[in-house]
Amino acid sequence: MRTGYFTSLVFALLTSASIAAIAAPAGKPEAVNAPLVLDVGAKAQAEKIDLNGADAPTLQRELAGVGEAKAKAIVAYRDTNGPFASVDELLEVKGIGKAILDRNRDKLEVN
Repeated sequence: MRTGYFTSLVFALLTSASIAAIAAPAGKPEAVNAPLVLDVGAKAQAEKIDLNGADAPTLQRELAGVGEAKAKAIVAYRDTNGPFASVDELLEVKGIGKAILDRNRDKLEVN
């Protein structure tokens, strides 16, 4: 009989402890410095890649869907045909299609 009371007491104690642990507020969350993150994003968007001045490694690193071969093809096209007159002229480069151009249009400029 004593064992039943003891077991009930231990069960009640463990249950209340687990409920208290679940209901307890979590520790104070770390402060997020949102303006700093926004400033970095604004700087990244403001810096555009000049099609007439960028080298192959820069094009490869900064443009989505452009690997080493396509970056070299862009530079070779520029060397052969002169500077790009517009961003849309990038479609003339072998291996660059409308999807790649649309994905990177806001990153590109022609100076």
